[in-house]
Amino acid sequence: MCAEKGIQTDVLVVGSGAVGVAAGIEAREAGAEVIVLEKEDHLGGAAAISGGGCCIVDTPLQREKGITDSPDLAFDDWISWGEGSADEEWVRFYVEQSCQELYEWAKERGVEWIGLNHQEGNTVARWHRPEGGGRGLWHALHATAVSRGIESWVTGTAVKSLIIEDGRAVGVRTENVKTGESQDYFAKATVMGTGGFASNLDMVLENRPDLRPHRILEGSHVGAKGDGHHVVQEAGGTLTHMGDIWFYSFAIPDHRDPNGRRGLVIRGMADAVWVNMQGHRFHNEELSGGGSGSKAIMAQEPAQCWAIIDGTMREHVTVSDPYYQQEGAAVRDVEKVAELLEISPYISRGSTLEGLAKDMNIPVDTLKETIDRYNSHIDSGVEEDPDFGRPLAGRQKIEQPPFYALNYAPLARKNFGGVKTDLRCQVLDKNYQIIDRLFAAGELAGMAGGHINGKKGLEGTMLGPCLFSGRIAGAWAAQAAGFGRGFGT
Repeated sequence: MCAEKGIQTDVLVVGSGAVGVAAGIEAREAGAEVIVLEKEDHLGGAAAISGGGCCIVDTPLQREKGITDSPDLAFDDWISWGEGSADEEWVRFYVEQSCQELYEWAKERGVEWIGLNHQEGNTVARWHRPEGGGRGLWHALHATAVSRGIESWVTGTAVKSLIIEDGRAVGVRTENVKTGESQDYFAKATVMGTGGFASNLDMVLENRPDLRPHRILEGSHVGAKGDGHHVVQEAGGTLTHMGDIWFYSFAIPDHRDPNGRRGLVIRGMADAVWVNMQGHRFHNEELSGGGSGSKAIMAQEPAQCWAIIDGTMREHVTVSDPYYQQEGAAVRDVEKVAELLEISPYISRGSTLEGLAKDMNIPVDTLKETIDRYNSHIDSGVEEDPDFGRPLAGRQKIEQPPFYALNYAPLARKNFGGVKTDLRCQVLDKNYQIIDRLFAAGELAGMAGGHINGKKGLEGTMLGPCLFSGRIAGAWAAQAAGFGRGFGT
C-alpha cells in the first residue's frame, strides 16, 4: 500500500537471487508481508545463471552412494582450502546445519537434488547438483515464494540509499532504472542481498590493482556492480577482505560486448588440452577451478591460454549465459552454441592441427609436438600423464577434425569479501556494533559473515552459503518486524 511516506511493508528484500528467494520465503513463512526489489528487468540474479551446485554435508544422497561425510571433515577441508583465513565461526555454523537447513529445506520447497560431484579440495564428494542447475533451483524456490504469498516482485528498481532514522534502518530510497523516478520503500526490517561486484571491472581492479596488467573479464550476473556495497557502507556498514576475488579460468571474452569487458563462462570442456600462448602445456587441466586453474593461467605470459578440443568434443560445450540456453531451462541451445564456436573471434578453428596453429598464431611444430605428446600418453595406457599429473582414465585424444582453440582469460566471478555481519546476518558498523533492523546476506556479505570462504572457496561453498545466509537474514528480519522466532529457535 502507498502511504504518505512511501510504500510500506514488513520486510523489504533487496535483490531477487539466492538471497531474495530464500529470505523472502523465510520471512513470509513467519507471517511477514514481503516486497522484493530487483534492479534488473528480470529476476534471478547470479543464482539463475550459476551451475547450481551446493556444498552440503552428510546428506541422504551421500549416504545412498556410500559416501561417509561429517561436519568435522568438511570443516577441515574448508579451512585448509581457504588458506586459514575463513571465518571459522560461520564455517562451523554452516557445515553443521547444511543438511537439515539447506538440503532438506530446499527439497521440501521443490528443489530436487539429482547428483553429486567430487570437486577439487574436498575429501569426499559433497557438491550437490539440483535438477535444472542454478536456473532450475532458483525457479523452484521462486515458485515456492509465490505460492507462499509474495506478490510484490518489483523489477527495474535500483536502491540508491538506505533510510536510517535514529540509528535504525527504516527503508530504502529507489530510482526507476528507465524513468529516473524516485520512490521510497519503508519496512520494519530490510534485507540486502544485492550480490557482488564481479561485473564491475573498475571496482575489481580497484580492489586488486596487481591485476591491472592482465586481461581480466567480468563474469558475474550483469547486475553485480557493487551497488549494495556502496549503499551499506554509506549507511555505516563495514566492508572486509574486498580483495579476495574468485576467478574462473574457463572463460572467453563475449564478442557481443563492444567494450570487451564481459566474459562467457564455458563448460563441458572436460577433455580440453590447455596450452599457453607459446603452444606449450603448463598445467593439469583436471584442476580447472579458481583455486589452481586461474592461478596457473595468471602465471603465464601473457595471462591467457588456449583450450583445445576436437570435433568429437564440441557437442558437450555449454555456455553459462541465458542467451545460450533454451528459454526457461538450464539446457543448452544447440544452434546458438554451435554458432558461437564458428563466429567468435576469440575461438580459433582449423580442419587440421597445422591450420589451427596458424589461426592461433603459434608455431605449427610446437602445437603438433604438444598434442602428439599428450595423445601418446593416452595411447600408452598410463594412469596419468607424466608431465602434469592429469588423470587419463576416460580421457579422449585430440585427433578428430575440426579443431577448436578457445582463448581463455581469468574471469572475475565471485567476491569472497563484503559486508561484515554477525551470525544473525545483522550488519555491523566499524565498531562491530549492529545497525538495527539492517541485514545482509549472500555475496554482498562475502557469501556469509563477510568472509566465510577465506582466500579460496571449495566449489559449492558459494551458492550454498548464499541460500543459507538468505534464510537466516529473512528469519531474523521477520522476527525484528514482529513475526516468528528467528532462525533455529
